[in-house]
Amino acid sequence: MKLGVSVRTMGPQSTRETLENCARAAEAAELDELFVPDHIAIPPDDAEGSGGRYLDPLGALTWLAARTERIGLGTAVLILPYRAALPTAKAIATLQELSDGRLTALGVGAGWMEPEFRALGVSRARRGADTDAALDFLNRAFAGDVVELHGQKFLFLPRPARPQFLVGGAPPHALARAARFGDGWMPIGQKPADLAPHVAKLHELFQAAGKPAPELAVLTRLPLHDPPRAADLVRAYAELGATRLVHSNRYADASEFAREVDAIAGRIRPALG
Repeated sequence: MKLGVSVRTMGPQSTRETLENCARAAEAAELDELFVPDHIAIPPDDAEGSGGRYLDPLGALTWLAARTERIGLGTAVLILPYRAALPTAKAIATLQELSDGRLTALGVGAGWMEPEFRALGVSRARRGADTDAALDFLNRAFAGDVVELHGQKFLFLPRPARPQFLVGGAPPHALARAARFGDGWMPIGQKPADLAPHVAKLHELFQAAGKPAPELAVLTRLPLHDPPRAADLVRAYAELGATRLVHSNRYADASEFAREVDAIAGRIRPALG
């Protein structure tokens, strides 16, 4: 199971210096992957913790790729209906090309925050259909040099290796979307026992679609203040079939972040054997 961590690309922790120090700490601790979240238009009355300051996830990852050497990069999750499909695909391909294939996991979602959809002039009611259409295009774009959209054929180049598409969101829609368009599911903050029936259904859907066993990338907050309990939780996710675990937590600064990644590397990874 890969171990990753979410870095805050929002609020006061999203400065150049803090972001770079956090990314390098995660890489020095030999964690597998570094993830960033996505918000684009936070309303003033819902800005606690971020102040409304959010960096663009794909731009932030491209910048972080230039300041690291090995660690995998991912989104948790990129809200597809917020963005036009073709420019989004181009940004993803550019990041993948310039990072030498280190965009290992593209977590994607349909979104939920009504004010963001309103600010963008995008229909929230169509978010599921728009997400499906974007995923369909992304799959086609990474499958061949010549792609067609709106009746126009064009070259999609560069065309690096496609990152794994991990669909976020709740069952049953997210599971069906993952089986149809993606490589796996990215649930957020759910306990292993609560996930078990959904994971069984996910495997059933992937088998019916004739696809390999799905990725299961769990985004959660590990109780790192209690290492034995955190280790037990990680083992439970592994036994459930999780292929990735991403620790996501608020932190005050790069020093606190570094202590957390050191705890994951030094106390949690050995528990996996």
